[in-house]
Amino acid sequence: MNIDGFEIERKFLIAMPDSAFLRRCESSEITQTYLLGAENTTERVRRRVRGEKCEYTHTVKRKLNSMRRVEDEHAIGAEEYEELLKHADPARRTIEKTRYCFEHGGLLWELDVFPFWTDRAFLEIELTDEGDGFTLPPELRIIREVTDDPRYTNAALSLEIPEE
Repeated sequence: MNIDGFEIERKFLIAMPDSAFLRRCESSEITQTYLLGAENTTERVRRRVRGEKCEYTHTVKRKLNSMRRVEDEHAIGAEEYEELLKHADPARRTIEKTRYCFEHGGLLWELDVFPFWTDRAFLEIELTDEGDGFTLPPELRIIREVTDDPRYTNAALSLEIPEE
């Protein structure tokens, strides 16, 4: 998130990276459940496990454009997480993924691998400004940028998994 409270990210659909690349990354297991929320917002709770450490967050996002969102995210405890799960949106599936984090070009990249895809994954870079430049990691095969494709958000995947 940038200093003004915006989430600015670019997202790419990539070919599934090889296991040697993934082993060089820090990984965590994420379970993400979408909640019933206000119109034009996305609300979720997330459980993230890194080794022995488990973190819970509650996030509300409001989309401004395909790259920029207002994001309110804060840590919560296990009890509050369980309470918020009672407000899960029954129309959406819970998203489970393994997140791999690595540095490239002085920036932190996040690579999400989902159990429902064996041939592709997401690659995301969070920026401080929409005009920030970056270089894509050369060892990953980019299928295409999906920043502007509303089917390739986690919230959209909780409703329907796109077939390419």
